[in-house]
Amino acid sequence: MELYLDKKMATSRKDPRSKPLTSSYSFSIFISLFLSYLPNTSSSPSITFSPPDNYLIDCGSPEQTRLSDGRAFKSEHDAASLLSTEEDVQASFEFSAITRAASFSSSSSPFSFSSINSTIIPPSSLPLYATVRIFPQESIYSFHISQPGPHWVRLYFYPIPNPIHDLNAAVFKVAAGDFVLLENFSATTFVYREFLVNIFGDRFSLVFRPKKKTVAFVNAIEVVSAPDSLVTDSVSVIFPPGQTFAGAWGHALQVSYRLNVGGPTLGPGNDTMFRVWETDTTFNVFKEGSKNVSVAPKTVKYPDSQGPTPLIAPSLVYASAQEMQDPLTMEPNFNLSWVFNVDQGYSYLIRLHFCDIISTALNTLYFNVYINGIMAMPSVDLSTLTGALSTAYYKDFVLNSMNITNNTIMVQVGCNSNLQSGIRDAILNGVEIMKMSNSANSLDGPFTVDGEYKGPNSGLTVMKIVAAVGLAMAVVAMVLLGAACARWRKRPRGWEKRRSFSSWLLPLHQSGYSSSTNSSRRSSSSLFGSRRSKSGHSNYFSSSVCFGRVFTLAELQAATQNFAEKAVIGVGGFGKVYLGALEDGTKLAVKRGNPSSQQGINEFRTEIEMLSKLRHRHLVSLIGFCDEQSEMILVYEYMANGPFRDHLYGSNFSKLSWKQRLEICIGAARGLHYLHTGAAQGVIHRDVKTTNILLDENFVAKVADFGLSKAAPSLEQTHVSTAVKGSFGYLDPEYFRRQQLTQKSDVYSFGVVLFEALCARPVIDPKLPREQVSLAEWAMHWHRKGSIETIIDPLIAGEIGGESLRKFVEAAEKCVAEYGVDRPSMGDVLWNLEYSLQLHEAATVEEDSNKSERLISTNGGGDAKAGKNISAVTDVSDDHSSVTVDGSDIRMFSQIGNFQGR
Repeated sequence: MELYLDKKMATSRKDPRSKPLTSSYSFSIFISLFLSYLPNTSSSPSITFSPPDNYLIDCGSPEQTRLSDGRAFKSEHDAASLLSTEEDVQASFEFSAITRAASFSSSSSPFSFSSINSTIIPPSSLPLYATVRIFPQESIYSFHISQPGPHWVRLYFYPIPNPIHDLNAAVFKVAAGDFVLLENFSATTFVYREFLVNIFGDRFSLVFRPKKKTVAFVNAIEVVSAPDSLVTDSVSVIFPPGQTFAGAWGHALQVSYRLNVGGPTLGPGNDTMFRVWETDTTFNVFKEGSKNVSVAPKTVKYPDSQGPTPLIAPSLVYASAQEMQDPLTMEPNFNLSWVFNVDQGYSYLIRLHFCDIISTALNTLYFNVYINGIMAMPSVDLSTLTGALSTAYYKDFVLNSMNITNNTIMVQVGCNSNLQSGIRDAILNGVEIMKMSNSANSLDGPFTVDGEYKGPNSGLTVMKIVAAVGLAMAVVAMVLLGAACARWRKRPRGWEKRRSFSSWLLPLHQSGYSSSTNSSRRSSSSLFGSRRSKSGHSNYFSSSVCFGRVFTLAELQAATQNFAEKAVIGVGGFGKVYLGALEDGTKLAVKRGNPSSQQGINEFRTEIEMLSKLRHRHLVSLIGFCDEQSEMILVYEYMANGPFRDHLYGSNFSKLSWKQRLEICIGAARGLHYLHTGAAQGVIHRDVKTTNILLDENFVAKVADFGLSKAAPSLEQTHVSTAVKGSFGYLDPEYFRRQQLTQKSDVYSFGVVLFEALCARPVIDPKLPREQVSLAEWAMHWHRKGSIETIIDPLIAGEIGGESLRKFVEAAEKCVAEYGVDRPSMGDVLWNLEYSLQLHEAATVEEDSNKSERLISTNGGGDAKAGKNISAVTDVSDDHSSVTVDGSDIRMFSQIGNFQGR
């Protein structure tokens, strides 16, 4: 889209930047620009505001810059007394290049060159981005404040090219007095940030502090007084209802969103305080249920008493609105909804603007207002609140951080369903959302101006931490000493011969446990449900199994030929896996811990505790374990066909058909779905990959290896904070970045498994070109091009139906979404995979029936000429679908009709 700038937008400079830019433009853009420069008229007396403090600085500029909205920004020379810095570094850029860059990065709105925190960039401010002030070291702007109170702080950033400093790599901190405005900030395009800071003294400073080996920079600065009445100190709280938030003046605010609902984008020239109001189109999530309404701005009235004035919002905001679509011709059982992305961990000040411009009589419009699903204003009657129609009204709320989920704020209005008479409708004219500084007085992180951490648990001092640790250690020592004394009194016979490293400390050996040594083999019974039969072998399939059978080391040495290398069937992070056989011929998979492995006693214990509580057809069963002579050994049921990956690539195993791969993926999905939802408390596997999906003799898939598993978060939690563990290529990028584990982390890994099953190649292959190294990225690249079939395994390419492939890839694509909130649950993934299998089987049956039809037509041609009707009935599953070949009745009842998932 090309940008139109009229002569009013040119600067007064005598350099190339002052030349007007002319180009073609659409009629709609012209109308938007025309509306944005309309004068702000109202039937109420015009209210102007002359700010006592009005610092406007075009940083790095050699001369004054005058914008089309009437504001004049000081040159670098005029503002030199305000800046304290050790190095004087300035840079400039051709204004025509700035406008080209702005046009290139612009969106559909003529104002929106960048959408950083949803703060848009008006074209009139473009000249400010043509020069920059660079700070290699900490630098401070100091301002004299003639009238303490709220002040706008507006910052402009754009990394213009510089031969010495790479501004695209700049990372820095910006502090305003006692508040942190930006932490670890960087800008790669046009950025405009707007803050409201309450200043209490007569001096105010802006500090730019670059990180090591980098620089800070700024293109323009505004520090301008705001009216005292702009924000009140006491604001209503969304939840719990009826309470108020006292002390709003003590917080710094950052403008996240400011919307002119139902109307066009308004530039600084339309607002007394030079604010920008964005159109609501991007945030309206139910456009079909809403419609724009507007009136002439001069019809809007402002109340004579306390309430909104043009300083709160211009009449152009109140003159337009969104209302419910056709409320008189249908029963309106929906809400108008706007959704905004916000940062987690912060409270937000939300201001809603209303003006009843649709009613023809008083007391006829009643509606409800909801914020994040919480009733904020029940049965709103604007005419009662204002005493007249077409009269401006606004309401402020504070939404606490605990009431924000999924990093979103949803504002909704809907009609009152209990209304017996009147208009069944709802309206909204404007929305403002402002982030509030946290306990660290920061708008961008948990660190204060001085770098002190004020995040979770920061209230504990060092002394408190030391005292708590010391007390905990003392308690643990006393408990261990008491346990050791009790164990010594109850020590079993022959204990000195066992030499088990954990026989006293691990909670696996509790009171009442009898060891399975040769001296007590006759009738010993353990806590784990291991009971000897007359033949001398354990009945480990007993329903009383808790932790499984406790094997002796001698038993496992005999079963594996003393852990012979020829018995090794696999190697993992825990150690080697051996094929073992008991005296009765029962085959076992024996996983022996490697003392030098990074996995140790925690994983050993986790594996036992997890599998002892889990029983499912698609989870590998734990038979028992051995904890003797410093050995850590786990014993599983034997999976004859080994890992799923060995059948896809890199081995001599027989290759799998498409149907077999689908059934294996479905089995693994069922196992993971059980982990997430079937256990008493959900379990996150944390290491889902094709080597941890094992196949038995019938190719039934079972999920294995629970050494890294974690209990899922409770209902009150959204995630588990834990160190990142897993396998590269399968690792959830959101978990990797934030160290917050959720069940959706397993979903991501399983999505990679699905692509691996489809393409039959490693998930990470460093030998390939850079763009092909990651299977997930490579597969998504081809999927977006609509040519996923280009990279699927050639062995199955000819047998996959188009509909089955489409549903399968759709499931895999959703699994590997960038953010967990966009991924489906394992139940949904399972449903899609089962649907893909049904589509494949239906296509196969249809293909077989078509072959039968052609065969009958070929062999029975003479009979057909004689007038005989030849029919072939083909049973399909339980539907008894039939195909009549004479052409008079051809029917095929698809299996899709009644298929059942899970």
